[in-house]
Amino acid sequence: MENKSVTTIIVFQQHGSGEEKIAGIKEYGMNIEITQVIDIDEALPEFIDDPKEYVPTDFSGDMVLSFLKHPDLVEGLADICNEKNIPMVASGQKAEKAITPFTCCGLGVTSKLGAYGEQFGIPEYKVTLEDGKIKDLKILRGASCGATWRIVEKVVGLTPDEALIHIAREAQYICKADPSKFDPITGKSPLHYAGDVHYKALLKAIENA
Repeated sequence: MENKSVTTIIVFQQHGSGEEKIAGIKEYGMNIEITQVIDIDEALPEFIDDPKEYVPTDFSGDMVLSFLKHPDLVEGLADICNEKNIPMVASGQKAEKAITPFTCCGLGVTSKLGAYGEQFGIPEYKVTLEDGKIKDLKILRGASCGATWRIVEKVVGLTPDEALIHIAREAQYICKADPSKFDPITGKSPLHYAGDVHYKALLKAIENA
């Protein structure tokens, strides 16, 4: 069931690192309000003993999105959010007290994140087929960077086989994750992962059409 209440989000970033995701959420999200964007621009030491020297604690909202790059700040912010009982999503990062999908399009469905959790994460499509081609591709859920939506025009009008070939490649073109970050378990980079989840989402939708 669609969540009709507004989910408020606080974003933490470094040097504008979350701007593309913020833009995607604003363009494609519904019932979501980004109430505060905290950008840490200063030069940081290699090790940070007290993250609270850099991360403000006077915030409140339904959830936090972290695009921080410094691991000590990510851990510190996760601790603060845990104290406040605010769920935190930090895609591609490591923090025991946060939700850390490999990419923004790898977030599973969770009720903890309100409207954001319903609308953003692992892609979900609904396909309409006509005369052996994809007539329409409706997005039920997608990546916060907007890739899931931007791919649609590339595959509508193609046969299912053609669309499946195109969608993984197009997702990798659009993905802005760091390609050098390999998952040691799967051996995949974020780009490969993004292509794979979009491929599987389209395949499932075609099978259900």
